[in-house]
Amino acid sequence: MTEIDKKEYKLIENIKIAIVGLGYVGLPLARLFATKYSVIGFDINESRVVSLKSGTDTTLEVDDVTLQKVLVENPNTEKGLYCTTALNDLADCNYFIITVPTPVDKNNRPDLTPLYKSSESVGKILKKGDIVIYESTVYPGVTEEQCVPVLEKVSGLKFNEDFYAGYSPERINPGDKEHTVEKILKVTSGSTPEIGLKVDALYKSVITAGTHLAPSIKVAEAAKVIENSQRDINIAFVNELAKIFNLMNIDTQEVLAAAATKWNFLPFKPGLVGGHCIGVDPYYLAQRAQEFGYHPEIILAGRRLNDSMGEYVASQIVKLMIKKGISVNGANLLMLGITFKENCPDVRNTKIVDVVKSLKEYGIVVTIFDPLANANDVKKEYNLVTIDAVPDNKFDAIVLGVSHKEFLELNFSELQKENSLLYDVKGVLGSIADNRL
Repeated sequence: MTEIDKKEYKLIENIKIAIVGLGYVGLPLARLFATKYSVIGFDINESRVVSLKSGTDTTLEVDDVTLQKVLVENPNTEKGLYCTTALNDLADCNYFIITVPTPVDKNNRPDLTPLYKSSESVGKILKKGDIVIYESTVYPGVTEEQCVPVLEKVSGLKFNEDFYAGYSPERINPGDKEHTVEKILKVTSGSTPEIGLKVDALYKSVITAGTHLAPSIKVAEAAKVIENSQRDINIAFVNELAKIFNLMNIDTQEVLAAAATKWNFLPFKPGLVGGHCIGVDPYYLAQRAQEFGYHPEIILAGRRLNDSMGEYVASQIVKLMIKKGISVNGANLLMLGITFKENCPDVRNTKIVDVVKSLKEYGIVVTIFDPLANANDVKKEYNLVTIDAVPDNKFDAIVLGVSHKEFLELNFSELQKENSLLYDVKGVLGSIADNRL
């Protein structure tokens, strides 16, 4: 390591941070930095910015009181968060942190469009000495090989001479109020050794859990993409176990509880793997591997198995209905939850829709109840109708698809017909459920 790597880097310049993208990742980060620095939060979604400026976060990641404490009405204050849709408001910033989504397309190929567009926007106002840090999940090489050329072209500046780059992968866990951004150790990196120290020092100044400075941007990118790929593969394994043990009439949850008594057994549970991370990130790594001539077997096998679980859950529900003598065609079923995880309004890449689609193919009439999901988002994304209040009628079957805390307080008997099925996808209802995944 060089001499500069060994010493503790001190932030001495007048720091002004721009956060580009104010979603599940960007807003908590902007709020945290705003407790110490002047932060400009930028988003192209006007309604999102209006909501934030009024002191409300519809993603529920930052509570209203906490958000309102850092909001300022002037972009030139010493510290605080100013939210805007005007790119020129970011012109005085010297750190640009990009936190836009990195989805996959309908063929599961990485879609870098949000990264390209945000890089173009930053390039228009980039100045000498500025540092652009990416937090979006990508495959190794995207920052320096895809994003930096866009910054150079638009700004007319030269990389690692006029401006610099960093990568610090997001580790936000939506809906988790315990592992908040400042409590999760942050991986950092920079395009030169000194910039790496600068980026590391910036995050270290607000992240109480500490930081890990990676030796290069590519190492940091690779570390992020394997984190969720590892979880995906482990969940695929227990999903396969669930399929096997169901055939043997053995309770998978009881098997896992017994196995977990060994000190080094990993406590994964079967379930639907959706969302914008675990269900997406492995495709980024797979795409990059194939570009190098390697076809990843385990990674893609895990993805295929996890993507099959929606249809599998639906088939299990239908079999159980038949065993209970419930007529399947025309049956009324209540699906509890449409979001991709509990206590979170995020519906991106939710696999509940796969269950709903399969159930409808059997002729079942599905009512979707979710008090957290935005009905307009669900309609726009999946063309499905949701309700946000407990329905008055009784159902032939009820499926707990997402374990929102509101659902755990329900009196299920009031929603069930005399002969009905209660199926627990999440494995949290105990003995009151007829069966579980």
